[in-house]
Amino acid sequence: MSMPRKSVLIFLAATIVAGCAPRDGDVTLTRISNTGNGPDEFSVLPGKPLEPPQDRTRLPEPALGAANRTDQNPLADGAAALGGTRTAASAAPDAGNAALINHANRYGGTPGIRQTLAREDREIRRNHGRVNILRILPGDDYVQAYRRQWLDAQAEQRRLRARGILTPSSPPDPDG
Repeated sequence: MSMPRKSVLIFLAATIVAGCAPRDGDVTLTRISNTGNGPDEFSVLPGKPLEPPQDRTRLPEPALGAANRTDQNPLADGAAALGGTRTAASAAPDAGNAALINHANRYGGTPGIRQTLAREDREIRRNHGRVNILRILPGDDYVQAYRRQWLDAQAEQRRLRARGILTPSSPPDPDG
């Protein structure tokens, strides 16, 4: 039994109209959405444990909008774990973090790399969004958009070792 002609035309018109929707701004390649009424468990950041102050007579004055002592600061915690100080995450690094910064830049660096990567990523997502305007089936376009940029871990390990860069935590080559 064939579908009535009107149904086919309505479906075709709806598909064309959906494909012509404007795609200005940021193109999202992942199709993950929170459809429940509860909190997003990935956005919850647990607080640090409460600690009694050393001197209860010299407590700091509360300030509106100031950070809480139990608030997490992942950037500062990461800098401290790498041997720097907790101020390493600030815009202007201090002298105490010079060793950490020098160690991170020991093989060279590109000034403005974050801005360059953000611009290139926006361009990739925008170009992929232009090609993939008809999103009929559910799925994730991330793999299709970034497949050409995947890193071959073993080839990168061989390249780094050929330059004399140690990769002690790298797993052994599965091929040999």
